[in-house]
Amino acid sequence: MTDSSSTYSSHPCFGPSARKSVDRIHLPVAPRANSRIRYSSVEKIQEAIRPEAALSWLEVVIADGREIGVVGITGPGDPLVIPELTFQTLELVKEKYPDMSLCMTTLGIGGDVHAEKLAKLGMSHVTLLVDALSPEMAEELYAWIRPSKKNMPIKEAASLLISEQANAVKAFKAAGLTVKINTTVYPENIKHIGEIAQSMKELGADIMAVTPFIANDDDQSAPLETTSSEMMATARDLAGKYMELMPEWDECGSLVKDEETNMLPKPTKERPNVAAVSSNGMDVDMHLGHAAKILIYGPREDGLACLLETRMAPKAGSGSSRWEELSELLNDCFILLTASAGDSPKKILSQSGLRVEVTDENVEGMVDAIYGGGKKKKCKK
Repeated sequence: MTDSSSTYSSHPCFGPSARKSVDRIHLPVAPRANSRIRYSSVEKIQEAIRPEAALSWLEVVIADGREIGVVGITGPGDPLVIPELTFQTLELVKEKYPDMSLCMTTLGIGGDVHAEKLAKLGMSHVTLLVDALSPEMAEELYAWIRPSKKNMPIKEAASLLISEQANAVKAFKAAGLTVKINTTVYPENIKHIGEIAQSMKELGADIMAVTPFIANDDDQSAPLETTSSEMMATARDLAGKYMELMPEWDECGSLVKDEETNMLPKPTKERPNVAAVSSNGMDVDMHLGHAAKILIYGPREDGLACLLETRMAPKAGSGSSRWEELSELLNDCFILLTASAGDSPKKILSQSGLRVEVTDENVEGMVDAIYGGGKKKKCKK
């Protein structure tokens, strides 16, 4: 079992001294959320990427010179909704970078079931999102909570959430992980911040961060105003009586942001081309399952990327063998652009080394961006 307190100094999200010295990257491999706060944005969330693509992005970032010390499994959904994707990502990262520190941010549902396996895979730090201590408070804060694949009445789901989070803290600690509690401060829960800190401390949590709710000006579903500095001071006083607190800071360490780095894979000698599906040859507007033809783009002799040829896609209706056949057909391509694709083709094609990128951008604009020319705007119809 790891002495969790001894790892504070090396983690930018847990140890203040590491915030300026350790770079971290969040790999967005969790495709599904299991809750939504009533006041959070309802805008479409980012598309998750496959574990293989996440490793590829990490390799590119490190090759570009960033000294990444921490890999976090965070977003766009919750890492424990489909834990297999989280496990696979951890395995890939640990195999390539055995000394890499691994962490995760989760609501905690299912944490007690998976704690030991996460520890065995090398995870050392977990951040648990805890905004309520009672089912009544959770029911007030959350628009919905979905502990499993089926919907559950909010009253029942809120009770289950409170129980699951308590069990998760105990299980993570029993597995030797360092546990941080992240609590967002709302007018509804500010009086309970001290109770949350006390309860989490008694369960074994190591440290806590209290953060303000920041309203999105464009979000009509968020009627609350941003948490004031006076409210935050009160919240810190209440929590600080029971738990060590992270200093006030809106960033924990130097984070590699996807808009700062190109998350798209790069061409190789073996896989120099780009595949795309399109109904009109202009926009990426087709579901992969409906595509009869595949457009193949690649560099000409002069190095300029252009349309090289069109290939007939394998016939529909043959299940997974269709995607295995497509993998072989596109074995000279490193990325496939499509408007949508099912989980099965994504998994099969990704395992063969072909990244499936879901987008609705202009085909040539995407191809130009992939080959380093910068993304062009979508064509007007």
